[in-house]
Amino acid sequence: MNNVFAIAGHETRRIFVSPLAWAVLGIAQLIFGYIFAGAVVQYVSQSSMADTSVGVSDYVGSGLYGSATIILLLLMPLMTMRAFAEERKSGTLTLLFSAPVSLIEIVLGKFLGVMVFVLALIGLLALMPAALLPVVNLDLGRLAAGLFGLLLLTMSFTACGLFISSLTREPTIAAVGSFAALLVIWLLKMPASFDSAWAPLFDYLSLISHYQELITGLFDSADVAYYLLFTALFLWLTVLRLDMERN
Repeated sequence: MNNVFAIAGHETRRIFVSPLAWAVLGIAQLIFGYIFAGAVVQYVSQSSMADTSVGVSDYVGSGLYGSATIILLLLMPLMTMRAFAEERKSGTLTLLFSAPVSLIEIVLGKFLGVMVFVLALIGLLALMPAALLPVVNLDLGRLAAGLFGLLLLTMSFTACGLFISSLTREPTIAAVGSFAALLVIWLLKMPASFDSAWAPLFDYLSLISHYQELITGLFDSADVAYYLLFTALFLWLTVLRLDMERN
């Protein structure tokens, strides 16, 4: 595990010394802040905030987290595109292969490094509904379920992005490919609405279907298992891809 944390630390430093990471953080917070402020203004204009605490959590918190899924779908490919593609392009991937670490440790280290950035992003996002605590009683369980689901969803984005990055030497292609792959899996929700025998399968495979339960405060172990299995699958595929290249 020491090797994993060492690689994760190196990846985290590489992310945060990049202007791209700070630009993504700034743009994301600007968009989230705009959505949050708009939701608060709309809620206040429609009803008194003192009427119901659950309504505030649902209207403001869940609305913000729901919008955040789309923003993160756009931004996460930018954060994973350099993970392996740039290492391959610069020639440092060969040096990484020659280091006394396993491919599993390399992939997990890269994954954890990106997740540190994700935690910072989600932590800042969580502060927005928390700002309402002095004036209203929020349903913290509902908000926590939404944040936890957002973390699981972003884990899936990260794992898929790492796999796509391992397939190419061009970060731009990795970003476009990651977005395309995630969007296709996301949009499996559309054929799930058709009257077909395959509809339940498409609904289960869609990335967003499982988050819709968590954002309403309904914690289902099947939804958590889906995201964990999705993440593990793409991390495993990344290991296999790197093993093919090393050999």
